[in-house]
Amino acid sequence: MSEYLKTEKKSNILYITIDRQKQLNAINRSIMDELTEIVGSVKGLDVKAVVLTGAGEKAFVAGGDINEMKDKCASEAKEFAENSHKLIRAFRECPLPVIAAVNGYALGGGFEIALACDFIYASKNALFGFPEVKLGIIPGFGGTQLLSRVAGPNVAKELIFSGRFIKAEEAAALGIVNKVTEPEELIAETEKYIKEVAGRGPLAVGLAKQTIDKGFNLSLEEALTIEASAFSILFSTKDQKEGMKAFFEKRDPEFKGE
Repeated sequence: MSEYLKTEKKSNILYITIDRQKQLNAINRSIMDELTEIVGSVKGLDVKAVVLTGAGEKAFVAGGDINEMKDKCASEAKEFAENSHKLIRAFRECPLPVIAAVNGYALGGGFEIALACDFIYASKNALFGFPEVKLGIIPGFGGTQLLSRVAGPNVAKELIFSGRFIKAEEAAALGIVNKVTEPEELIAETEKYIKEVAGRGPLAVGLAKQTIDKGFNLSLEEALTIEASAFSILFSTKDQKEGMKAFFEKRDPEFKGE
């Protein structure tokens, strides 16, 4: 385990903290690779949800490590981008709900990692942005595609072309952030929501995530076919039987993920 990644399992939730505070939690290749491995292996950890945050109050992730990137040639830069996309795919393909708790700067790669999560909760002091054009490059962790899918191509172009930073409230108004909290309440509010989600049927939540994400870029007819398949699959599970039985017995269901 990297000295810069801390993991903690509390109840049925996995907490991942990027802890490189002197560099404002900037992501280097080592962190990227190990975070990809952690997120890709959560299915075997007996957890129902994941919370990702950055250590300290200044930054969630202030971006990629520029010292590591500055001397790369074109072929090395392509390899770096393709490797970062493995991390983004790990979040998108994770069968569990993942929430980013953003405290402070979420810039460049940090913004992209947050966008790869299913939800973003942000403190009022959070700042989001893509400053890459100020360095003569563009986002390489998937930002051009992730932001356009969340907020639309016009918003993505405006923020990426300008390199402008936006506060949490504006990000929420644009549909990027799900909830804005006071800084001292960020983790508590994040936990409140993710515990609620973790109490739902895990197979249903996982298939809902997969169905929404897969269907997003398909035609309506193709997407509805995926939904019908997922809907029917759940009727072969013990969780579906338990959920409906609990409904009629007026009690909370005890889902097992089976």
